[in-house]
Amino acid sequence: MVWKKLGSGNFSSCPNGSRQWIWDVFGECAQDGWDEASVALGLVSILCFAASTFPQYIKACKTGNMDQALSLWFLLGWIGGDSCNLIGSFLADQLPLQTYTAVYYVLADLLMLTLYFHYKFKKCPSPLAAPINSVLLFTMGTVCSTPLLSSSGPVAAPREVFRGRTLLSVEPGSKPFTRQEIIGFVIGSISSVLYLLSRLPQIRTNFLRKSTQGISYSLFALVMLGNTLYGLSVLLKNPEVGQSEGSYLLHHLPWLVGSLGVLLLDTIISFRFLVYRNNASSPECEPLLPS
Repeated sequence: MVWKKLGSGNFSSCPNGSRQWIWDVFGECAQDGWDEASVALGLVSILCFAASTFPQYIKACKTGNMDQALSLWFLLGWIGGDSCNLIGSFLADQLPLQTYTAVYYVLADLLMLTLYFHYKFKKCPSPLAAPINSVLLFTMGTVCSTPLLSSSGPVAAPREVFRGRTLLSVEPGSKPFTRQEIIGFVIGSISSVLYLLSRLPQIRTNFLRKSTQGISYSLFALVMLGNTLYGLSVLLKNPEVGQSEGSYLLHHLPWLVGSLGVLLLDTIISFRFLVYRNNASSPECEPLLPS
């Protein structure tokens, strides 16, 4: 109901018309088939990102060595990037779909982080177990309450925000950068940097272990597919009326650089899966914060 209130009022102002459900759900003005393809690819990319963590949950339960397989800094960088999207969707008054999806991503990251600490403290008991579990539970409760906080405020105007996993987009206008665009650009840049930096510790962990045992390749395969579809969705989208292609790409540069950069680093991780596919790791207790 909120989505329809946001979109239906100004649907007539959409140039060349649009599919009503795209406007209602995403606040997106799809002018032609290219725009519709952009929305479709963006939607599939969201599904890829949403499903990417499930294979790792299953793998963790089967092998029990998730604390060795995944780098803690990789998980922290990933949850940091998704948290930026959540904060941005809240500050920039995004449509409910973007807020709910951002909440889901952060909760999925927190669940993966919980599994990491579960297997870490199972092998290496520590007095830090109780405080860390308490912090994780409190964080999960806070994240779940975010949509309630955002829905209590005034209803925002529709914005063009459908951009895959990187949920905070910018709204091109007649000025180079509006206040809304600056918020989106800064938070999007921070998010992209965190996504990029998160891969480096994981590459190092795989290299030191000489093994990828305990890691589900589907995790990275789905993320790679999601980033590819997201990049295509941005490139297929028509610029706004009166906006040049160069200006359009500039406004979306942080998300494109982040997606393509992560795609490149995930390709390196995929190559390590081939190199280390027959190698096994030794079950040893490692420090909570490895260097």
